[in-house]
Amino acid sequence: MRVCIIGTGYVGLVTGACLAELGNQVICVDNDEEKIEILRGGEVPIYEPGLREMVRNAREAKRISFTSSIAEGVAASDIVFIAVSTPPLPDGSADLSAVARVAREVAENLDGYKVIVDKSTVPVKTGEKVAETIMRYRKNKVEFDVVSNPEFLREGSAIYDTFHPDRIVIGTSSSRAASILQELYKPLEAPLIVTDVNSAEIIKHASNSFLATKISFANALARVCEEAGANVEEVTKGMGLDKRIGNQFLNAGVGYGGSCFPKDVSAFIKIAEELGYDFRLLKEVELINKLQADYFFSKIKETLWILEDKTVGILGLAFKPNTDDMRNAPSIDIISKLLREKAKIKAYDPRAMEKAKSILKDIEYCSDPYRAAEGSEALVILTEWNEFKEMDLEKLKKLLKHPTVIDGRNIYEPAKMKELGFTYHSIGR
Repeated sequence: MRVCIIGTGYVGLVTGACLAELGNQVICVDNDEEKIEILRGGEVPIYEPGLREMVRNAREAKRISFTSSIAEGVAASDIVFIAVSTPPLPDGSADLSAVARVAREVAENLDGYKVIVDKSTVPVKTGEKVAETIMRYRKNKVEFDVVSNPEFLREGSAIYDTFHPDRIVIGTSSSRAASILQELYKPLEAPLIVTDVNSAEIIKHASNSFLATKISFANALARVCEEAGANVEEVTKGMGLDKRIGNQFLNAGVGYGGSCFPKDVSAFIKIAEELGYDFRLLKEVELINKLQADYFFSKIKETLWILEDKTVGILGLAFKPNTDDMRNAPSIDIISKLLREKAKIKAYDPRAMEKAKSILKDIEYCSDPYRAAEGSEALVILTEWNEFKEMDLEKLKKLLKHPTVIDGRNIYEPAKMKELGFTYHSIGR
């Protein structure tokens, strides 16, 4: 099938590359000329395991191309995906200006029936507004349908998630549009839900908000476990074996980050408010997440006491492993607090350091984790990269000024660290 993807961020580029891999003819559009030139040159502007190779293979097979022209993309396609950014506004609501601009430009270039697909995460009733915009600006009464098709991709495993989805949600009242999307996704052999547009839009916000709730519950539980002398990992293991609960997203840590959970929880609170409901449960989820970073910082300060002029090694900057994404990463808040206390920071992350340099100034970026540890008063773990789990702990102990590890992701066993002679602090254990 002929597919246009407008927006080449994490969602758009992964979706385009995967649809091309499935044999479709894909044209990706972005108004960032520099990004388009990078993609035309065979590189990708983001880190996602396997993405660069997939894009290169699709280019060589002539199944994917890149342009800055929406008109060109619309003309070359039967299905148009809108996958532009919807960042949060100061009041927590989603900024839909990019969606509105794209919808208008798509409308002005319609030359025949197209399925217009909202892939961006948008508030409920956005599909109605997109349809109204296209109705207003289309020429010659060209027919179209608007579909909500939310994505459920996890950064770091987005390609796997695309090819092995738990479900595919298609929100539309048009049997014609539903049939076209069903045909597009048929090779994936995944459970497919066809619903109305409004329900599909709420499914995305409800899903991410519920997962964020599980994380905040685990973090609140960790505080209780510490006070009770219990082990949060044993408690969540016991909970997770209950099939009604499940063990995913019950890992205690320094809080959730990234581009989705903070934005989507905030947006869902605002959506509910505009519909007349005070979603106090989600407000508490947000508060717990914020307080978790503060709580972890207090662990660092309690361990090291006066932070001024003390060197702290930081392992992990990205909000999660297997990505270079620094958006809403807990490391930003925690390192900023350390800098305000006049600590000296040595940091290492396998993928995110280039992006971190534009956000976190006045810190030393190291070439490997051992250099970050060398001469530091303590080593702080903020992202659970496998590389950190596999480090030589005896070597680490010798490099640290004091053998102290403050682990925000619970990647080491407390008993083993104590046996090796470390002063070791973790979350909820």
